Amino acid sequence: MHVKGLIKSTDESLMLSRRSFITSLSSFALVPAVSAQEASLFYNGDGAAASGFDVVSYYGVSGPVPGRSDIALMWKGTLWRFASEDNRDRFERNPRAFAPQFGGYCAYAMRQGRLKSTDPRAWQIVDGRLYLIHSQQIEKIWKKNVSKNIRDAEDHWPAALYQ
Repeated sequence: MHVKGLIKSTDESLMLSRRSFITSLSSFALVPAVSAQEASLFYNGDGAAASGFDVVSYYGVSGPVPGRSDIALMWKGTLWRFASEDNRDRFERNPRAFAPQFGGYCAYAMRQGRLKSTDPRAWQIVDGRLYLIHSQQIEKIWKKNVSKNIRDAEDHWPAALYQ
């Protein structure tokens, strides 16, 4: 269903209330966890999933690029922006193939069951899955033991949303 221009909605029945989240702080240790009453299924910094970056673009040769506000859709109660109509259509056909793991919250923090903001420029694709990280500095720590970090994070997801 077209909502506005090229903005579409694919799952309005599962829409969750949108909240403001902390989008950036200079130190990971100083960023407080998002409380359960504020938790959304997907981290939506700057009012959109992946802080407005095109999640399909992470899988391309050029890497992540910002999405456009006029090429977007709603899925699971979150706004998703795309750099092209083709990327939007690819996402719409199979959103779970492109949506970031752990709802786009920091994968490194999730290993401790904590919800943290992410920097869309700190990321990694592992086994075809997108993981977003709080910062490029934390990404370096994350990469030291990716497999264990993923296993530990999976133990806390999605329960961390309700704590």
